[in-house]
Amino acid sequence: MPFHPAGIDRRKILSSNHFPPTPPGDSESSAIADHLIHTREAWLEHGLDTRRADRTTTEAAISDLYRIAKHPPPQFIWESSPHAAVRSIRTEKLDTTTAPGRDDASNRIAAMLTRSRDAVEKRLDRLTPTFPNPHVSPGRTQTLSPAEALESGTDVVDVIRETIRDSLRTSLFDNIGRPIKSTLPVMPGVGTWFGQHEAHRSAFGLVVHRWGLVRLPPGEVELLEITTALAVSAGWWWAFDDVCVLAERPVSVRTEPIPHSPHGTRRLHSDDGRAVAYADGCAVHAIHGTIVPQWVIDDPTPERIAAERNIEIRRTAIERIGWDQWIDDAGMQLIDESDDPGNEAATLTLYASPRQWRTNQRILLVTNGSRERDGRRRRYGIHVPGWVPTALTAAAWTYGLDAADYAQLVRRT
Repeated sequence: MPFHPAGIDRRKILSSNHFPPTPPGDSESSAIADHLIHTREAWLEHGLDTRRADRTTTEAAISDLYRIAKHPPPQFIWESSPHAAVRSIRTEKLDTTTAPGRDDASNRIAAMLTRSRDAVEKRLDRLTPTFPNPHVSPGRTQTLSPAEALESGTDVVDVIRETIRDSLRTSLFDNIGRPIKSTLPVMPGVGTWFGQHEAHRSAFGLVVHRWGLVRLPPGEVELLEITTALAVSAGWWWAFDDVCVLAERPVSVRTEPIPHSPHGTRRLHSDDGRAVAYADGCAVHAIHGTIVPQWVIDDPTPERIAAERNIEIRRTAIERIGWDQWIDDAGMQLIDESDDPGNEAATLTLYASPRQWRTNQRILLVTNGSRERDGRRRRYGIHVPGWVPTALTAAAWTYGLDAADYAQLVRRT
């Protein structure tokens, strides 16, 4: 029989200091910016949470979604990871019970949540915010810090979008959720909800609602409360008519800051093990945000690199063993080399691609102008067309210039 747990104690969840109800009393840009950053970091903490899911809250929240969608509550099946959950869905042929446009629980819930999110944006578009100032936004300022954006007169809603919604979406949904999903079998027509990895939706809605920037009717407030409960308590889940399949949260997640990001965005990274690990042994490996097979971490041999068809995986594996070692092992043919103008003590080196790659592209080996955190200057390879005759021409091509203009440009900078 389907299990319908007790309702959510939403007041307990939403009373947390992680979800401050109002903007700071001080209307100074720095105070508002600090408040937004604190809120973003609290939500990021939820998105990276590796504790066991709060199953009672999760099941209650999903049961409420079924109820609002006018559908009976489901039976809940918990699995140890998204990989195990997808195997269970396919084994039980649940993926054959839903399809786009069908009037089932999955599509009702999806349509309901989409309408709710769209309603927040539409109301924001209609209203003129009066806090903290009514300046017209000059456009998105993705390269500015929150304080800098507010000082420049950017509309507070746009600052909230950049600081909270877009930052969290990049860190959690784009850089963790999607990479994990890319390692799973495709299930056409089956909707996946990412729980903690789509916290940006609830974070944004909750902030603009509580700051009085948008007024939501009771039904939409209820949906916001439910999705907030799922973001802070659940991993991934899949809805079907009679059954809801859920995956436990990871037991470890390893990330790094994205360089030069003004909004604290992160990406998966572990150069000595699993970037995402689940209790059942399922894992995702990533280096600087690039999803790679396990061999890239454990044993990046020239033979495996030569057989790899994905350019990004191949590049990452080569960097693991070092370009000098790879050049020797692969027997790459030197085409041309020259000094890199404006990049002190650096050399541009052009090589023919190894025959195993079956491409006429060439590889330009360059040295980064800036140093890494450990003081080293990273060397990396760039794929360039096979027609480029010299290393300098290849470097110019990457900037859309000819060799003479490139040389002058880099001298000036």
